[in-house]
Amino acid sequence: MAALTMEVAGRTFQPMNWDRSQTIALAKTTCTYCHGYGMRPGRNDRETPCNCVFRAVFRACYRRFRECACKEKHLSRVQLEFCGGKDNRMAYGRKVEEYMADFCLVSRRNLTPFEYDVFRFHFLLGADWKMCCWRLHIDRGTFFHAVYRIEQKLGRVFRELEPYSLFPLDEYFSGNIRGDLYAGSRQTTIVPIRAPGTAERTAARLSAA
Repeated sequence: MAALTMEVAGRTFQPMNWDRSQTIALAKTTCTYCHGYGMRPGRNDRETPCNCVFRAVFRACYRRFRECACKEKHLSRVQLEFCGGKDNRMAYGRKVEEYMADFCLVSRRNLTPFEYDVFRFHFLLGADWKMCCWRLHIDRGTFFHAVYRIEQKLGRVFRELEPYSLFPLDEYFSGNIRGDLYAGSRQTTIVPIRAPGTAERTAARLSAA
């Protein structure tokens, strides 16, 4: 992939470099494009992730979304997690509700109006293809092509989202910090504050004893 950088709120992000170690577990073994390896030839002799990988990412995120939506309200709990920034604070949050909100808002932001209508009726409201075709006045082929396109587009967005991605799910829900984004904060050493001459007075008392 091209070596581009993105600057957001004074911070610079490098584009994600996909490799086979990240895609081979997600690839479809019967895929006719990547043949189960997850990468296929792209422009400028560079390998790019296969669409079957993006669809697998989306479906994993969508399964977790359905689990969160069907979960009993009293099972959701508040968690104390690290909050990045110059203050390096800890904050309370509800990961289940936050994930559901991120899933919906990120999808709405990255889809066209037609794609979002298909996404809303089929994935959020649970309508089958017959109901969606009747409601949106489209044929079956147009519907399924739109579904595949939505899965591919959102799968890539969910994985490449910066600074925190929705996938992998364990990193999202456990609050793990990837990369060296906060390496400086993890290396901070706490030095106790003592009044001048405290060490000398302590040594004198110990020698007198």
